[in-house]
Amino acid sequence: MLLIDLALILVCARLAGAAARRIGQPQVVGEIISGVLLGPAVLGPSLAGALFPADVRLALEPLANLGLVLFMFGVGYELDHRLVRQPAALSVAAGSMLLPFVLGSGLAVWLAARHQHPRPLAFVLFVGVAMSVTAFPVLARILIDRGLAGTRVGALALASAAVGDVAAWSLLAVVVGLVGGTPAWSTLLAVPAVLVMVVLVRPRLAALLRPRTGSSTFPVVAAGLLLSAAGTELLGLHFIFGAFLFGAICPRHAQLEAEVVERLTGVGRQLLLPVFFVVAGFQLDLTGVDLSGVGELAAILAVAVGGKLAGTYLPAAAHGLPRSEAATLAVLMNTRGLTEIVVLSIGLRAGILDHRLYSLMVVMAVATTAMTGPLLSVIGPRPLPPGYPCRAVSGEAEPPGTCAPTASEPPLISAGSPGSLAGRGGRAQGPP
Repeated sequence: MLLIDLALILVCARLAGAAARRIGQPQVVGEIISGVLLGPAVLGPSLAGALFPADVRLALEPLANLGLVLFMFGVGYELDHRLVRQPAALSVAAGSMLLPFVLGSGLAVWLAARHQHPRPLAFVLFVGVAMSVTAFPVLARILIDRGLAGTRVGALALASAAVGDVAAWSLLAVVVGLVGGTPAWSTLLAVPAVLVMVVLVRPRLAALLRPRTGSSTFPVVAAGLLLSAAGTELLGLHFIFGAFLFGAICPRHAQLEAEVVERLTGVGRQLLLPVFFVVAGFQLDLTGVDLSGVGELAAILAVAVGGKLAGTYLPAAAHGLPRSEAATLAVLMNTRGLTEIVVLSIGLRAGILDHRLYSLMVVMAVATTAMTGPLLSVIGPRPLPPGYPCRAVSGEAEPPGTCAPTASEPPLISAGSPGSLAGRGGRAQGPP
C-alpha cells in the first residue's frame, strides 16, 4: 500500500503542477493543492483513511522529513553569498521582514488571547517569523517564467529574498529551540555551530570536493548533509537549520552540481516534497471554521499582504526605484509558497500552532503565492525578450542575462553581481 500511495502522490502532484502552469501559476501551487486534495479536508476522513491507512501515514512522515532536508540543502546551495552583501538588498530585505514581523507579532497577541495559547511569547515570535517569509525557490522560478530574471528588479528581488531567507531560518531555529523542551541557553549554541561550519568545515569541504577526474563525492555530500541536520537537531535547533547551513557552505562548481546537487535535490523535489505536501494536507482541517474563523483568516491575509507590500515598496522607492519597479518588487516579495508551508508545519509539530490556525495560515500561503502572477500581469514591467543584449556595468563583464540599469538610473546591484538564474534550479549564477 505504501508503494501504491507513493505512485498516487507522484502522479497527482505532476498532473496538478502541470495544470497550475497552464493557468499561469507556479508548479508548486498545484503540488500544494494536490496534497490538500488527497487529504481529509476534501476526500473526507473515511475515504482519505482508506487511501492512506494509519501505518502508511507513519511511513510517509520520515520520507517527508527527508524531503525537507533535501529541500533546505537546495535552498542553502542556491544562496549566492554575494547577494547578501548588496546594500540595496539589505535595506529592502530589512523592510520586507521588519514590518510584517511587527504587524504579525501584533496580530499574534490578539490570536493568542483568543486561542488561550500556553506559550504566548513563542507564539508571537513564530507568527512574526511566518509573516516575514519569502519563498526564495518559488520566487526564482517565477522570475524565470515571467522573463524577469535578467532585469534589475529581478536581481534585487533575488538578493533581498536571499538575505531574508538567512534571517528567517535563523530566527525560526531560535523560536523552535525555545519550545523544544531544551534549555533556553541551548539556542545560543547556534552561534558556535555556525562558526564551526564556516571556519572549520567549509575549507575542508572545499578541499575534499574540489573538481577532479573520477571523483565520487556523492557519499561525502550526502553523509555530511545528514550529519549536519542531525547535529542541529540534537542541539535543539531543528534539522532544517543544519541542512540549510550545510548547503550554504558547500563549494560551488559545475562538477559537484551535476554529480551530486542535482541528483539529491531532484529526488527531493520530484518525489519527497509531494509526500511532504500530502503529510501537511492531512493536518489541514477547515471543517470547524465559522464566522470568527473567517474573520481571523481575513486579518491574517491583511497583515501578510499589507505588511509585505508596504515593507518592500517603501525602502525600494527610497533607493530610487521607479514606482512600477518598486511595486513589482513588492509583489514578488509577497510570494510565500513552499517555504511558508515548511515553516507552518514546523510550528504545528512543535505545538506552537493548533490545527485551526495552521489551516488558516496554509490558506494564506497558497493565496499569497497564487496572487503573484495576476498582480504582475497588471503592474509588472515587460519581460526581457529572448536574446536581449545586455551591456556591462562599469566596463566589467556581466554574467549572462544580467542587465545594467540605464545611464539615468543608479545601479542597485553592483557590477558583477548575479542577476540571472540557472534555468533548472533557479540558482543565481556566479561563484560564492
